[in-house]
Amino acid sequence: MKSQNASIMKIVGFAAAALAIAAVPAKAAELGAVDTPIKLAINEWTGQHITTRVAGEILTRMGYKVEYVTAGYFPQMTALQDDTITATLEIWSSNIGEVMNEALKSGNVVKLGDLGLAISETWYYNDAAQAACPGLPDWKALKGCADKFAVAETYPDGRFLDYPVEWGTTNAKRIKALDLPFKSVPAGSEGALVVEIKAAEEKKEPILVMFFSPHWLFADVNLHMVALPPYFDGCYEDASLGVNPNATYDCDWQRGHVDKLAWIGMKEKWPAAYAFLSQYQMTKEAQVPMLAAVDSKGENLQAVVSKWVDSNESVWKPWVNAAVK
Repeated sequence: MKSQNASIMKIVGFAAAALAIAAVPAKAAELGAVDTPIKLAINEWTGQHITTRVAGEILTRMGYKVEYVTAGYFPQMTALQDDTITATLEIWSSNIGEVMNEALKSGNVVKLGDLGLAISETWYYNDAAQAACPGLPDWKALKGCADKFAVAETYPDGRFLDYPVEWGTTNAKRIKALDLPFKSVPAGSEGALVVEIKAAEEKKEPILVMFFSPHWLFADVNLHMVALPPYFDGCYEDASLGVNPNATYDCDWQRGHVDKLAWIGMKEKWPAAYAFLSQYQMTKEAQVPMLAAVDSKGENLQAVVSKWVDSNESVWKPWVNAAVK
């Protein structure tokens, strides 16, 4: 009986050891510098906060320390080059311009792949604008109804409510190239853009605005795209092309994609984290409900993020498993 008990105890011991090994997500060498925080960039819009904090929550559950660093959209390209920021996860190709290319050329920044977020950026108008300017969505109709969009600071020109300066924009060039009697007036923030759009909707006043999708606001306000001259390769660089042979940007915004970028040393310092972020995806279908919860319903962002991570282990666990093989 003693011998049988000893055998049973040995089997139990092996089983316990096996369970303990299975519970460890990765060896220290695979995880890398777990005591040094991975610094993730936080930019100026809610969708980016969600994308970044979902990734950060998962990294934390993998055993990493994560630090969120508030960073300007353009300045972060410099910060990435020396690990002042380790990674940034929602870079829209349509409005980053050459700043990203310069960072990549430095040799100190690398792409982690496409985020998988289907996006669009362009000019939008509301139902009241359609009533005031019946020729819309044709952009040429704006030539004859600018006064319907005028405010004190732009009169007699119409106001074009533009992106915040920190986001970068080319609309002043676009307005000039299309010879439209409008003035670009930058909003102070994403929140300010939303407030202006909602106020115009409530007052049934026309508004012409630079905006983007995905965004929760489309569930509340009917926004329509202006039919600008279509984008084509070269219209940002070659003035001889397009509807105005003397100007660049005489076309719509290019329909872009969203990149993830990292400091080049991340792969060696945090191997599994680098592999995970390379796999990581944030779709419009996942992001929009979280956007609505935070920006429309006023729910706590971190609580919304944690709830999504808790409820969608089947989505993100394969990325982690692939990263720590």
